[in-house]
Amino acid sequence: MQPDCFLQVLLQVEIYEIEGNIFRLKIDEASPLRARYKVPDVLIKEPTTQRLFISQEEAGILALSSVNGDYKLQVTADPFQVELQSEGETVMSMNSNGLLYFEHLQPPPSDRKPTAQSEEAASDYFKEKQEDLGLWREKFGSFLDIKAHGPSSVGMDFSLHGYDHVYGIPQHAETLLLKNTSDGDAYRLYNLDIFGHKIHDKIGIYGSVPLLLAHKPNRTSGIFWLNSSETLVDISTKAVAEHTSSRSAAETAKQRAVPLTDVRWMSESGIIDVFLLMGPTAFDIFRQFAQLTGTQALPPLFSLGYHQCRWNYEDEQDVKAVDAGFDAHDIPYDVIWLDIEHTDGKRYFTWDKKKFQNPRKMQEHLKKKKRKLVVIVDPHIKVDPTYTLYSQAKDKGYFVKDRNGQDFEGICWSGSSCYLDFTNPEVRKWYADQFAFKTYKGSTNILFVWNDMNEPSVFKGAELTMQKDAVHYNNWEHREVHNLYGFYQQMATAEGLIRRSSGKERPFVLTRSFFAGSQKYGAVWTGDNTAEWSYLKISIPMLLTISLAGISFCGADVGGFIGDPEPELLVRWYQAGAYQPFFRGHSNMESKRREPWLFGEKNTQIIRKAIRERYVLLPYLYTLFYRAHTAAEPVMRPLWVEFPGKTETFDVEYEYMLGNALLVHPVTEKEAKTVSVLLPGSEEIWYDFRKFKRMEDAGTLKIPVTLENLPVFQRGGTVIPLKTAAGKSTEWMIDISYELHVALDTEACAIGELYVDDGHSFQYLHKKQFLYRKFTFHKNILTSSCADESGQYQTSCVVERVIVLGFGKQPTFVTASSKGGKEKEVVFTYDTKTSALTLGNLALSVDADWEICIN
Repeated sequence: MQPDCFLQVLLQVEIYEIEGNIFRLKIDEASPLRARYKVPDVLIKEPTTQRLFISQEEAGILALSSVNGDYKLQVTADPFQVELQSEGETVMSMNSNGLLYFEHLQPPPSDRKPTAQSEEAASDYFKEKQEDLGLWREKFGSFLDIKAHGPSSVGMDFSLHGYDHVYGIPQHAETLLLKNTSDGDAYRLYNLDIFGHKIHDKIGIYGSVPLLLAHKPNRTSGIFWLNSSETLVDISTKAVAEHTSSRSAAETAKQRAVPLTDVRWMSESGIIDVFLLMGPTAFDIFRQFAQLTGTQALPPLFSLGYHQCRWNYEDEQDVKAVDAGFDAHDIPYDVIWLDIEHTDGKRYFTWDKKKFQNPRKMQEHLKKKKRKLVVIVDPHIKVDPTYTLYSQAKDKGYFVKDRNGQDFEGICWSGSSCYLDFTNPEVRKWYADQFAFKTYKGSTNILFVWNDMNEPSVFKGAELTMQKDAVHYNNWEHREVHNLYGFYQQMATAEGLIRRSSGKERPFVLTRSFFAGSQKYGAVWTGDNTAEWSYLKISIPMLLTISLAGISFCGADVGGFIGDPEPELLVRWYQAGAYQPFFRGHSNMESKRREPWLFGEKNTQIIRKAIRERYVLLPYLYTLFYRAHTAAEPVMRPLWVEFPGKTETFDVEYEYMLGNALLVHPVTEKEAKTVSVLLPGSEEIWYDFRKFKRMEDAGTLKIPVTLENLPVFQRGGTVIPLKTAAGKSTEWMIDISYELHVALDTEACAIGELYVDDGHSFQYLHKKQFLYRKFTFHKNILTSSCADESGQYQTSCVVERVIVLGFGKQPTFVTASSKGGKEKEVVFTYDTKTSALTLGNLALSVDADWEICIN
């Protein structure tokens, strides 16, 4: 209930169970003055609900049971409270601190008349009317924000019982483990262009995903607060006394301290629409969130290679020279990028006529080298009646309006600019059509897209963004949709790239601004970081947090966008980036040139080695992306996700797992001689990924490091597929043979997978053209079998080499046989120091069943 001066406003509460251990709570006004904003397009479909059964009903209390009886919901009317229980234990409760609030929509103060109740009431009313006016108009510096429909904020508290570790709600330059906010600022979710953002600051930066995860040894839970207006999240963790009942009269009731985390969500507008993800494991949470918002798009293989970017490569000659430099220095790369200076006066979808006179020919040159081009396409459109894009959009009424109904104008790179209203499906369709080859002159099928400045960034605007009282499609104010703006631009761009190929080719779109569900459309990066050690270090928890929120394809600018990295920092950043999902070097206009060969032969050699390691690792990475696409498993994940019962992993943020098989600890300190690495699990076996040597112990180890090496470990019980060599780009590597690294666990077993398709089209989806292989090592036999019979894909590629780590003794002989083929003897070598067994010259088909017997 929400009191007005003379009104009690009724709120409508809806509680649903959704298949797959999800509950949804919606609160809205029963009869609002006008419809309140409900976030569209983020959920991939309206979720299938399941019936909740009333198990108990008494005055003011309603007890509901889930279909399978695993969960019980107790709803109390006064005070309003919802408690969610599993197996008799309270997992989560809502409004237990009584912080539910819901500012109902009201007529403007000037339109309101007091009802004749009493003179005193009327006098109070006129006094409040003046105060109300302050809520309808808000000053921010020199900016006036007029709320056309008045204040409409909503909020609610959630108590997480037994939890003191919470994660998620990107994007902040903050620790992986969310901090207690009782003594300071709340975490803010409000997409902003913050150049050189501060570290350890809870201000929102470029993207927002309102998903929070809570973890304890036996359970993971999640809260997805579906609201796209400015949102604040307060977190308070404390210990509370829990009473355990005594078993007999003689025994005194015991008391123990258990953790409790209170999370309070507050949004400027909209309704309360919250999904409670009940896990119970972290992988269940990832699947539940993907069931609602979609999985990571399967990237084209080239986009998992190395990307070379700067603001700006000057002209066609510069592009060709940088491309040739990679070949001359024998460094693989896949994509060269063009920033805003490639356009005709910052008019997107155009080319500078002097610097890029023949963009098609330039792309043909890159295509022959089996490489790609990415160009920037920002959402602000230069105000220029002779610019076709501007004049068409203006004529069609496709720009966001100001509060007076005129096209909203703001300053950005192109000077005075208007902003396309991507919330309008008609605008998105028109925008997607701009990527057609006949419309986007000079573009070819190797050109892909980078959406930047799409928070949206408005120079000289309040907080460098659009005013909240700007007006969008269907008369919604910008305050309602702000955090969705970049999400919609990336959606339209991805659709445009798909459409230009008649639905055949996968798009690649990088966006700076994002929301829940952005994973469906491409990649994100952490924005304008700085060339300092602290930014390299914070990039790891930032990427882990984005990954936990469903967006696996993420990375940070290698070397730092702002400033000039010292050579050691640049080397360390390349080594880290090579083992992260999105791998791009990028720098600012004021930064010195920093192509990988400009820092002396020794550093060039180390960077070359790091990039080549990335390329050799691509079969494993691509397989992880297939898992992200089909099963919502994050590519890069915190240790606690893989080791949910090991409390020592819960706050580890400077090392991470890449899939379930590799543990990576980037070196983030200057002149480091050793790194402290936690190898979790006393029952686990770990191997040095490059030297194949088994690590003596699990636990925290001091690992010596030189500038040449980055600590990477393979987990026992896993099989990692690799290429035997790196090529000039991913396309050059199609026929390069595979090798398998089989790391044995305590039972001398291992298991792994390999996913293969054409790397660029949707044939894997429409025609089931893919291979999904499973490798199993058991009782000294390594077998290759089909992991998904529905897929078929022809490849001449072979598994050439297998290295078995932790093999106890030198074998006497080894044989290999394909299904229905003859058995052949295998050449092998055995290293007694490392216990690594190498099997060579195998030539076993990737697409066939086979087995290797070690005797």
